[in-house]
Amino acid sequence: MSSIRARAVATPAGVAGPTEILVEDGMIADLRPCPSAATMDRLIVPGFVDLQVNGIDDVDIAHAAGSGWERLDELLLAQGTTTWLPTLVSSPLERYSAALARIAAAMSRPGSGRPTIAGVHLEGPFLGGARGAHPERFVIPVDLDWLAALPAWVRLMTLGPEQPAAAAAIRLLRRRDVVVSLGHSRADEAECSAAIEAGASMATHLYNGMGPLHHRQPGIAAVALTDPNVTVGLIVDGVHVHPRMLRLAFAAKAPDRVVVVTDAVAWRSGSVGEIQLARDADGAPRLADGTLAGSAVTMDESFRRLIADCGLDVERAVLATSTNAARLIGFTDRGAITVGSRADLVAFDGDLAVKEVWIAGDRAR
Repeated sequence: MSSIRARAVATPAGVAGPTEILVEDGMIADLRPCPSAATMDRLIVPGFVDLQVNGIDDVDIAHAAGSGWERLDELLLAQGTTTWLPTLVSSPLERYSAALARIAAAMSRPGSGRPTIAGVHLEGPFLGGARGAHPERFVIPVDLDWLAALPAWVRLMTLGPEQPAAAAAIRLLRRRDVVVSLGHSRADEAECSAAIEAGASMATHLYNGMGPLHHRQPGIAAVALTDPNVTVGLIVDGVHVHPRMLRLAFAAKAPDRVVVVTDAVAWRSGSVGEIQLARDADGAPRLADGTLAGSAVTMDESFRRLIADCGLDVERAVLATSTNAARLIGFTDRGAITVGSRADLVAFDGDLAVKEVWIAGDRAR
C-alpha cells in the first residue's frame, strides 16, 4: 500500500484539509486526515478526462503512429490528463479504417503509467449546416451501413440533427453504446428535440459550430442550455467562448451537465486530418481565412480559467474537467477522489501549475 499526501484534496464532498490518500492495487483504499500534510503546498484533484483531442502540438491524431503516441502520452500527462478520446474530424469514409486501426494499436500497447485511451470520438463526417473548419466536400449524408460496421472502440460521435437519417443513426449508435453529441449544425428546435428523443445526450463545443442564440428561433445552443438531459461541451481557452457566455452555461446547466474539452489540434504540424492550419495572433489555430479550427489550450489551463475567469469553486471545476466526462462515457471507476476509485490523480502547486501526476497510483510525472 502506498500513500499520497496533500494539504488539500478535492473530493465529491468538498475540498478536504490535510489528507492522506492510501492506494492499493491502483485503487483508492482510504482517505484519512493527515495533520502533517498541512505544510505541503499542493492541491490534489482527479486526473482530467478530455473527450475531444484532435492532436497536440506537433502530433495529429489522424496520422499518429509509433513514437507519436509516446509523445502524446507525455504531452497529456504534462497537463494532468489521465483519460482521453482521440478525435477524428471529417474525411472520406474510406480513410477512417487506417486511422481507427492505429488508434486500436495505441490502445493495446503493453505496460502502464500512460493516460488511458478510452475510445474514439468521431467528429463527423455526418454533420449539418455549420461546418466550421470541416471541408464541405467531406460533410456527407448519413450512411447507416457504415455506422453499423464501426469498431467497438468508437465511444462518441458528433453529428448534425438536421441530417435526414439523423434519428435512425442516433438509435443505431445508442444500441452500440456510442454517446451521440449534436454539433456543427444549424438545426431548429424541432430537429434538435427529435434527435434528443432518439437518444442524443450532448452538444459538441457549445456556441461554436452552431447557430447563435436567438430569442425567436431557438437552435442547438438554446435547446442544449435548457434541456436537463443534455450535457454541453465547452472550450475554455479565452478565444472560442467569452467568459460571460461560459458563466451563462454554468448558470443554466446542472453541475453534472457541463464537460470541458480542449478540442486541441496539432497546431505546430499545420494540419488536423485533411485540414490545413494557420495560427492567429491570439494563439488559436485557424484556417487561412480566419475560421477557428480547434484550439491550443490544455486541460490544466482550462481548469485555471474556470476558476479565474468563471468564478467557479474547485469542486465544480473538478466536475467539469473530470467527473462529468468520465460518467458520460460510462466510466464509474475514475473522475472522483473516493474510496474504491482508480487513483488517477493530479497535484497542483499554489499557482495551480501541474507538479505531479499519478496513473493508478503510480507516479507518471
